[in-house]
Amino acid sequence: MFKAPLSTPTALLLTLIAPAAFAFTPQGEDIVYSIDNESFEGYYVPAPGDAKGTVIIIHDWDGVDDYERQRADMLAEEGYNAFAIDLFGEGNRPQSVEDKQAATNALYEDRARMRELTLAGLAQAKEQGATPQTILLGYCFGGAVALEMARSGEADNIAAYSSFHGGLETPEGQAYSADTAPIYIAHGGADESVSLEDVAALGSELEAADVSYEINIYSGAPHAFSVFGSDRYQQRADERSWASFTQWLEDTLPEQAAEH
Repeated sequence: MFKAPLSTPTALLLTLIAPAAFAFTPQGEDIVYSIDNESFEGYYVPAPGDAKGTVIIIHDWDGVDDYERQRADMLAEEGYNAFAIDLFGEGNRPQSVEDKQAATNALYEDRARMRELTLAGLAQAKEQGATPQTILLGYCFGGAVALEMARSGEADNIAAYSSFHGGLETPEGQAYSADTAPIYIAHGGADESVSLEDVAALGSELEAADVSYEINIYSGAPHAFSVFGSDRYQQRADERSWASFTQWLEDTLPEQAAEH
């Protein structure tokens, strides 16, 4: 689902196992959109009734698949419009470790393109009916992308950022600013790809920058602990982190609305 620390983008963890298939019937629809004549395929599901906000989901190193679709459906049930954006391109859903490495490393090595594709996904979400209150939520690779966007400040009207078992290191030359929207981090205490030292370093950075943040660590939870059907799935950490995250959204969004 994710690579080793960002300082060594090619040193991916080779022992990660792809999630097993699980029964799931999507409630939304796949959306094909174009960016500079390239085709991408995301997934959109609206909230029933008036939406509390819109959550943009950034996929892990598998690309958009039923994991992101199921999370989007769960967010819709919580009252949010949800759109899973595609950073790899339509039909590019890597299966082998080598292909996943290639897809993610191409974007780690070209962060301008990473941000451009994310911004284009945000624009597509607006076309689908995204609300002004928008949250960026990333899983594994997607978590690193969410924090990249938080540091860049390039996206407008982002009410919050979140990373689940994602990369946390700040590349050289980047930094968080005091006007960065609140950040939520869910991390496994037994994650061997992103260390607890990385978690502490991020906390220190955010504290120094006076950014509002919450970091939750789940004991014994490995990397990618929330991925349904995988050998790394840990139900306790998944359920607790999801409950914490959705409550955090409830608490954070009203504050953002009042400020804007």
